[in-house]
Amino acid sequence: MKYSLIIPVYNRPDEVDELLRSIAQQTYTDFEVIIVEDGSTIPCRDITLQWQKQIPLHYYTKPNTGPGPTRNYAAQHSHGQYLIILDSDCILPPDYLKTIDNQLTQQPTDAFGGPDKAHPSFTPTQKAISYAMTSIFTTGGIRGGRKKIHQFHPRSFNMGIKADVYRQLGGFQPMRFGEDIDFSIRIYKNNHTCRLIPQAWVWHKRRTNLKKFFKQVHNSGIARINLYKRHPDSLKIIHTLPATFTLCTAILLLTTLCGLIGSTWAFQQTHNYPLAFKWTDTTTHTQLLHNLTWMPLLPLFAFALLICTHATITFHNLKIGLIAVAASYVQLIGYGTGFLKAWWKRCILKQKEFTAFQKNFYK
Repeated sequence: MKYSLIIPVYNRPDEVDELLRSIAQQTYTDFEVIIVEDGSTIPCRDITLQWQKQIPLHYYTKPNTGPGPTRNYAAQHSHGQYLIILDSDCILPPDYLKTIDNQLTQQPTDAFGGPDKAHPSFTPTQKAISYAMTSIFTTGGIRGGRKKIHQFHPRSFNMGIKADVYRQLGGFQPMRFGEDIDFSIRIYKNNHTCRLIPQAWVWHKRRTNLKKFFKQVHNSGIARINLYKRHPDSLKIIHTLPATFTLCTAILLLTTLCGLIGSTWAFQQTHNYPLAFKWTDTTTHTQLLHNLTWMPLLPLFAFALLICTHATITFHNLKIGLIAVAASYVQLIGYGTGFLKAWWKRCILKQKEFTAFQKNFYK
């Protein structure tokens, strides 16, 4: 057996069905699929039984412990020379495994990973979220298959590794957030080779609405500080940019608010008008004061226009471009607030990883 596809699942039967459908259409066939139900209340057992007639599929259930331990559980039941770890909300193009096998034949490596894309069938919100996670204007393009500013670290939605290397490293560590990047870091620290295979991309649904997306990227910001505490050299300048963006956005909004309050007070002192008529005066001085209060928001509007234009051109759809503006702000501010929150709790208050964030991330 050449490849074992490892898929942890929690309450996603419909998405598992789509993923298995794409696996059944693979042009390369020397593989097995291992699905582990991580304490789901909405199991996908019936769906997996349907697909067992078409693909070599093994289905297991266990109590909820999170994705890292669930992947380790699946690895214990695998038989492949390589383990390919996928998220349950991914869809594979037909030549996905064939591409990986060709690339490994040409250039062997211990570990590898690929980027993700938005499927044509995705909703406008899903496409906008995909844009926010892969655009050069939000993440620097480092999650979209571009050349990396630093070492490439495969993520668990599309990650491959030799089975013996996986076991040598002890699999995924018990962590609240960021266990996949921790695993990638340990690959390098143990002198194993790892590379990006740009052609081995997957369609990745991510989250289906902006509220869930905010929670996801907020936890990613927390994960970055947790990783820093374990691997101090892993923190790069690019990882601090969302937090910087968040602070700058907060300062600009606060400056605008203070300007509005100040100009309103000055107007009332000068004209002695009731508050309800504060903008009825049309004198040059009043109009200038009014305009200046909105000046701090210009960078935010300019960024929104840039995102809207680029996303609209990328997807040839203005609606997606408009949603991408909201998704990009959610991505940057969500990650930034998580980063700052974790920095305060872990670095200033010196709290431990599992006591600083009691809420269960996985349910």
